[in-house]
Amino acid sequence: MDVNTEELQMMEQMTPHNIAQACGGILHCREYQEDAAYREVTCVETDSRNAVPGCLFAAIKGTRVDGHRFIRDVFAKGALCVLTERELTEADLPEGVADSFCWIQVRSTLEALKHIARFYLQTLGIPAVGIAGSVGKTSTKEMVASVLSQKYRVLSTQGNFNNELGVPLTIFRLNRTHEIAVLEMGISDFGEMHRLSEIVHPDTVVMTNIGDCHLENLGDRDGVLRAKSEIFDFLQPEGHIILNGNDEKLVQIREVNGIRPVFYGVPGAYAELSVCAKEISGCGLDGTDVWIETPQGSFSCHVPMPGEHMVMNALAAAAAGLTYGLTPDQIRNGIESYKGVSGRFHLIHAGERIIIDDCYNANPMSMKASLRILGDADGYRTAILGDMAELGEREEQMHREVGAFAVQCGIQRLITIGERGRWILEGADAELSREQQDTMTLRHYDSVDDFLLCAGEETGFPCNILIKASHFMNFSRIVEALAGDTDQR
Repeated sequence: MDVNTEELQMMEQMTPHNIAQACGGILHCREYQEDAAYREVTCVETDSRNAVPGCLFAAIKGTRVDGHRFIRDVFAKGALCVLTERELTEADLPEGVADSFCWIQVRSTLEALKHIARFYLQTLGIPAVGIAGSVGKTSTKEMVASVLSQKYRVLSTQGNFNNELGVPLTIFRLNRTHEIAVLEMGISDFGEMHRLSEIVHPDTVVMTNIGDCHLENLGDRDGVLRAKSEIFDFLQPEGHIILNGNDEKLVQIREVNGIRPVFYGVPGAYAELSVCAKEISGCGLDGTDVWIETPQGSFSCHVPMPGEHMVMNALAAAAAGLTYGLTPDQIRNGIESYKGVSGRFHLIHAGERIIIDDCYNANPMSMKASLRILGDADGYRTAILGDMAELGEREEQMHREVGAFAVQCGIQRLITIGERGRWILEGADAELSREQQDTMTLRHYDSVDDFLLCAGEETGFPCNILIKASHFMNFSRIVEALAGDTDQR
């Protein structure tokens, strides 16, 4: 494919010379190509198939593919520079390529990318909003971006690019036209958030909640709080902290390096709220009407996605909007403009069925939140639930509690899939009263394939269908099978 190099956006000050200095690498240029060291790269790529003229290609050793195998190919495509963990030989260099090119040798490509991303973000001088928490990071990130985009040019994390590779790759998408970066920051162990914070140096931290996630590594909710709080290690001195005041763990954070948090929430919070939702009126699966009170004024607002957790996301976004000088009208417009994210309580209308695609990931907290919303839906309510991962020693109990909660929410058909999913079914069965045994249907399947063989029988009638499990269960196959070519929103 031919690429017009004049249309490619240069990355400010991202020359091989500066990149090598930022990551402590050794820069190599052929004697007659030394000018290449001072040209700005067009983009940073880790997939050789996406290499374009002038790019920096980072060769990463993956579990299945080693990016170093494709260095010759990316040079042939016009890459300006390659980040490599080994010395290059003549076999890596293309013949007959007139354009200048060079390479930077580093000990670890992944570590180098972190240092380069930090350098680039600091070079641009763009404030970064870091989104952290156990549940709701992605939807909160999208809500914050929707609000801030009413005044600023915003770039936010795409998909699940929230780890130690994804965050740098998101930062590399920034350019001088952007005014704010909204970055999702996800972890599963101690030390990871410290390293992410060192890359981002957030100006503002938004923390959604502290739940029972990654307990195999973090132990308990206090461990989760400690791990998430590493985000403050590199908070800017004049930064801002926005926290969920209804979370009993987060309200323990009263001050960080002289910075006092702003708390948001609903009545009954554990802290004094600066941004509060009142007069909350659910509209079923169509969302929630709410009255939002802020120090800059109060306003009515329609949150277009259902559930109290979405109201909380809207409040977090309102607090972020106030931090960056938005008016109440701008904040309202941003909230009401929010669009759902595939895999995160995304509604799909399939004839007389409404499919709730919430299959991207799951933990006990998010499972219960989604079941609560399904329980408020009009019509027949079906939940298709699967295994939850990384719950540690209490995983069986937590799965059983989800099953019991499904009964309490009035779910009429519970379908469970997977080895751990059976515990959900057993928890529901134990919770059923004698009267409920005649009104609730329980089914279990060992695998997604087994369920799909019977999907028509289980869901082929007017109903609301929640689909949720941890990502490794690949429940997106169920969504695709049930939804087909349908209207999505």
